[in-house]
Amino acid sequence: MNKKILRRIAVVTVGAVLTAGACGMLAACSSDHPEVTITYEFKGQEYKVEYVLSRHDAPQTVKHFIELADAGYYDGQNFVVHDFTDDYLMTGGYTVRDGDLEEIDYFTVVKELEKALGKTFTQSVWETAGTAEKPDKGAGLYTVYGEFSPKFQVSGGTEYSHTQGALVMYYSNKGSFGEQVTVSRADKGKNNNGEPLQYETYKLNSATSLFYTQLSTTVPTGHSSYCVFGKIKDYSVLEEGLLAAVAEYKESLSDEESFTQEITETLNLHEPFPALQDSKLEATFQTPIAEPIYLRSVKVTKY
Repeated sequence: MNKKILRRIAVVTVGAVLTAGACGMLAACSSDHPEVTITYEFKGQEYKVEYVLSRHDAPQTVKHFIELADAGYYDGQNFVVHDFTDDYLMTGGYTVRDGDLEEIDYFTVVKELEKALGKTFTQSVWETAGTAEKPDKGAGLYTVYGEFSPKFQVSGGTEYSHTQGALVMYYSNKGSFGEQVTVSRADKGKNNNGEPLQYETYKLNSATSLFYTQLSTTVPTGHSSYCVFGKIKDYSVLEEGLLAAVAEYKESLSDEESFTQEITETLNLHEPFPALQDSKLEATFQTPIAEPIYLRSVKVTKY
């Protein structure tokens, strides 16, 4: 395994054990609206932003996000905002090393965290097993069920939507990849003849640790199949804090300088399906490189 990943895991393990213990003690009093504080850093200054999550809209996504946070996943990887536009600031998957953008191997890190912490992450997506009439679970894939439409949610109604301040779990482009997987329905089979499992396309159920905060007031083009699972409690905190600091810095740059660099990355290199690893799909990001925006931590403040 990559020694750099092991070192990062060692850094977060002690703190994560304590946090996970607290989570266990609070599990019995969990609410429909957990809260997290996400800490960003820009030019040496930290900016804390509070978010409220919705178990009504996306119970499995919220659980997944909280488990990653409690395990210290977001605290030890030196994550950066890897895509910063007028529509969103994306993070949770990449770091900057030696002036280059580098993807973190999510699948390796979460499995090593399981070993280090002696805990098991909740699975909601598995390799296919059983039959179409009676789906069954194969190996767990460590991704999260795609709770992005009434078909996938507990109910058709939603509390949060793709609007300014939305907290969104997203996944990398999978192109035409059509592999079927077994998923655990959020309604536990209530609207599926009592069957809690069903087959769905992996690409719509492949979110890992990538998330973004939406900055625009309308859904960004092509983002309707990304799950909204929370929102900022007070958008002005982000606007008057981190975003204002970035805007001030951008104004200080000369006409020849740019805050972000256009970087093209090959996607899906660590995916569990070889066909995806070999697909050579790419994405172009607008990445702050010279002055990165760091994701320093995600802390659960209310369960």
